[in-house]
Amino acid sequence: MSATRAPGRSDAGRDGARSVGRGSRRGTILRIAALIAVVAAIIWVAATVRLPDLDDLRAQIEGFGWWSWLVFVAAYAVVALTPIPVTIMALVGGLLFGVPAGSLLSVVGAVIGSIGAYWIARAVGRTTVMRLLGRHAKKLEDRLDESSGFAAVFTLRVMPGMPYWPVNYGAGALGVPSRVFSIASLFASVPGQVSLVSIGAFIAAPSFWAGAVVVIAWGVVLGFTIWAWRSWRGKAEHSLPGEPDPSDTSAG
Repeated sequence: MSATRAPGRSDAGRDGARSVGRGSRRGTILRIAALIAVVAAIIWVAATVRLPDLDDLRAQIEGFGWWSWLVFVAAYAVVALTPIPVTIMALVGGLLFGVPAGSLLSVVGAVIGSIGAYWIARAVGRTTVMRLLGRHAKKLEDRLDESSGFAAVFTLRVMPGMPYWPVNYGAGALGVPSRVFSIASLFASVPGQVSLVSIGAFIAAPSFWAGAVVVIAWGVVLGFTIWAWRSWRGKAEHSLPGEPDPSDTSAG
């Protein structure tokens, strides 16, 4: 005896599958459109927005009074999302808040912006980000990937002259574990931010002691760069600040 097929059941199943497929495609298209909009906005900001000079930027932020610290952190985070150099923001931090507070606020703003850029890159995908990185893409592909360790990210972050934004987006696109990137960025940002903030503080109030802080801060940056490089090559005797235990496999 042959089995009798329930009328309409197969057709209903096919209709349901087509409906789910159409819904999935619409969701994918919407996500792609949203990502394209984000990337376009970043490109537009980088191409058209120019930060004012130090005095103007200082006056604008000071105009917010007690809220100036929050405005400064938010502005720093936004700048860190773009190819605009973050140097001027760190200098303003020193001009406005001095070395201790300016360094703290600059590190917070830099790290927030860096992590934001990292997750944007994870969402956009490797191919698009590598194309946007231009001349930086090859260097980052050679130095960062899913197996990149803490020392690799730390070195690229602390190294003088290495812009923040290619490392942020490159790490996200190339699959560097989020925990490794976040912790390394936090600790490696401190020496560079203090060195730049100290210059801003010196500009605001030149003195022998302010100049000494600048010299010491840049000496620390150089020392950390050498330490990080040696650690990356497996030649350092001591772990970098914040470096996780090699036996900890929970990063991701």
